[in-house]
Amino acid sequence: MKIIAVIPARYASTRFPAKLMQDLCGKTVILRTYEAAVKTNLFDDVFVVTDSDLIFDEINVHGGKAIRSIKEHESGSDRIAEAVYDMDVDLVINVQGDEPFIDKKPLEELIQVFKHDLDKKIDLGSLMFEITDVAEINNPNNVKVITDQQGFALYFSRSVIPYPREEQAGVRYMKHIGIYAFRKEALLDFYRLPMLSLEASEKLEQLRYLEYGKRIKMVETNHGSIGIDTPEDLEKARKLIS
Repeated sequence: MKIIAVIPARYASTRFPAKLMQDLCGKTVILRTYEAAVKTNLFDDVFVVTDSDLIFDEINVHGGKAIRSIKEHESGSDRIAEAVYDMDVDLVINVQGDEPFIDKKPLEELIQVFKHDLDKKIDLGSLMFEITDVAEINNPNNVKVITDQQGFALYFSRSVIPYPREEQAGVRYMKHIGIYAFRKEALLDFYRLPMLSLEASEKLEQLRYLEYGKRIKMVETNHGSIGIDTPEDLEKARKLIS
């Protein structure tokens, strides 16, 4: 099984423009993310795919591998699909460009799901972890996911799911971590299919897979992601490194 990591790197972030090119203790955020992905030694190759000449040059000048997007894209999945279209790969791992503190263990667990899926019943996999703080549960920036008894995603939402009409029911609230593992054919199917109403409403690309009947296996982890979405997050990351 040939496994690669692809880091979609869009320059114009809505909440924090140019965040991937911000200095993080001597290196840019995107370069630290790329180097962290390589350092896991889990992948046959690692690429950054970007719409930005600045990011493209930043990776190449430091000896990395970058791919320039040909088209404009609505989502990271679309950007990655274009990049890997002609590559001979089996599994594509989407690593978020704003997460320089990559944890190897949950990535290993995600890859193992596919190595054990001999019948190829899983189209893609992703990560989740439990949250208990009420403010975190209600925060629309935290995407929640609910699954069936086999761990396959039923729905993702920025809203509180499930709604706690009965507070003593004992439900767990799971936060989605935006790291994906795709079978190449599922990724290319996504690329060819138009956006539908659920994805358009929630602005969550993973809903396109569900709307078209793809099966998303969720892997629970204790390792929460540390992303950089705001200038405050960047300051926290600088303190963590120093």
